[in-house]
Amino acid sequence: MALLRTNTARPCALQYEVLDAHGRPPYALLMRLTAEHPPAPQDQPPQLHARAMDNLRFIRTTMERAAGITAVSGWGIAGTGAVGAAAGLLALQAPDDASRLILWFAAAPVALAASVVGAIWKARRHDELPTLAAAARKLALAFLPPMCAGALLTLALWRTAALDVVPALWLLLYGTAVVAGGAYSVRAVPAMGVGFLALGAVAVVAPASWGDLLLLAGFGGLHLIFGPYIARRHGG
Repeated sequence: MALLRTNTARPCALQYEVLDAHGRPPYALLMRLTAEHPPAPQDQPPQLHARAMDNLRFIRTTMERAAGITAVSGWGIAGTGAVGAAAGLLALQAPDDASRLILWFAAAPVALAASVVGAIWKARRHDELPTLAAAARKLALAFLPPMCAGALLTLALWRTAALDVVPALWLLLYGTAVVAGGAYSVRAVPAMGVGFLALGAVAVVAPASWGDLLLLAGFGGLHLIFGPYIARRHGG
């Protein structure tokens, strides 16, 4: 044991007198000394603070984009497809073009209600109602302009008795709206929009008698195919 003589000539022991074979304190002793006397904290450089703020902004942006994903309800899309299939089957039995057009216009708000109810149900199920409003606003800004343009052009075609163009117009503009809205959603949504664009392209060159069949394939078939797929893969 090492001794240290003070001015009073009394021997006293060093507080930490154990050394290893190389004359250094053992590791456990160093850890104890560090815990009892931690080093003084140093100020973080400004670059580190700025980098942390950038990371926080990136995380917040990513979470806001993820909200668009949760706003899409696969079962709501399937409900829209069920309404579209019913309207398409009834339209095939309608006596004239005007009756078919009125039937599709009547089915539109019902199909929209199915999608909205599905989105609200999914948001409540996953406890995401606070983020639903922001996601719905993004989807509406991308989805509504093409749909409003389609409604106005349909009225113009009705006035000019050129209703044979309506199926191609609806499929193309609805596909455009779905692709645009799908930019904030899962990949299956813009893929469904591409399917509508393909059917619209067929409707442009197909005989007029194919119009209701193509509308049935799009608003009924594509919704019923993609809706359950989205529900299984993305939580409802």
